[in-house]
Amino acid sequence: MPQYLNVDGHQVYSYEWDNNGEAVLLLHGGLSQTSHWDQNMLPAIEDQFHVFGYDRTAHGFTGDREGSLHFDYQVKEAIAYLETVVTEPAHLIGYSDGGIIALLVAIRRPDLVRSVVTLGANFHHSGTLPLPDFDGVVSAEDQAEYNQTSPDAPETLAEKIVRMMAIWHSEPNLTSKDLHNIECPVLVMAGDDDVIAHTHTIELFENIPLGQLAILPGTSHGLVKEKPALVQLLIREFLEDLSYPITKMPIRRTNPAN
Repeated sequence: MPQYLNVDGHQVYSYEWDNNGEAVLLLHGGLSQTSHWDQNMLPAIEDQFHVFGYDRTAHGFTGDREGSLHFDYQVKEAIAYLETVVTEPAHLIGYSDGGIIALLVAIRRPDLVRSVVTLGANFHHSGTLPLPDFDGVVSAEDQAEYNQTSPDAPETLAEKIVRMMAIWHSEPNLTSKDLHNIECPVLVMAGDDDVIAHTHTIELFENIPLGQLAILPGTSHGLVKEKPALVQLLIREFLEDLSYPITKMPIRRTNPAN
C-alpha cells in the first residue's frame, strides 16, 4: 500500500511491496512518478526481492520544495530514504533521471548499494542529444493527471518543466574518474534510438569497473514500455548473478579463472 512517510524532514509518497528477499529500490524518471513504470519493472523482481519505490520531491504525489529538482537534492533524498525506510543496502533500478540518481548514490554512499541498473541514463549533461524547446503548452492529458495527483497548484506543472529543462542543460556533471569509483556491479541499458548518445552510453559502461552493457534493438528512450519483456529478462538475469562475468573471449575484461 502506498502511503506518505516522513523522509529527511518532509512527506514523501512511498510504495512497498511484499518482502521476498533483498531490497530493490525503483527510481522513476524526471517529471514522472512511480506509478508510470512500476508495473513494467515488478515482473522481473517482485518474486525474489523486497521492492520499494517513492515519488521524489516535486514529482507525482510528493509536493515541491525549494531546490528539489536539482540532482544534489534528489540524491540526498534518496540516501535518506534508503537509510530510514529501506534500512539495508539495496539494488537500485533507475530510469533516466532515476538512473543518474542511482549512479550518484553508488558513488557517495557505496555502503547503501548492492548493484545498479540504469535505463537511458547519462552521467554528464553533454551526453544528451538536443531536446526540443518547451513551448509552454502542457498536453490536456498530462495536466489532468497532474491535477489529480500533485499537491501543488495546477499552474506549477509548466513551471516545473521549465525548471527541469534548464537543469538538464547543466546537470549532472560526473567525470570518468568519478565513474571509476563505483564499486558495485552496474547494468547499463539504453535504446538503440535513445536520447542519450550511444558514445556517451558506451563511455558510461566502459568507465565502471564492474559494468555490463545492453543496447536494446528497436527501442527509444521509452525502452521500458516499448519492450518490457526484454528489459525484465535482462534485469532478472543480471540480478540473479552479480559475479564478475566470465566469458569465452574476454577483450576488455580480465578472466580471473585464467
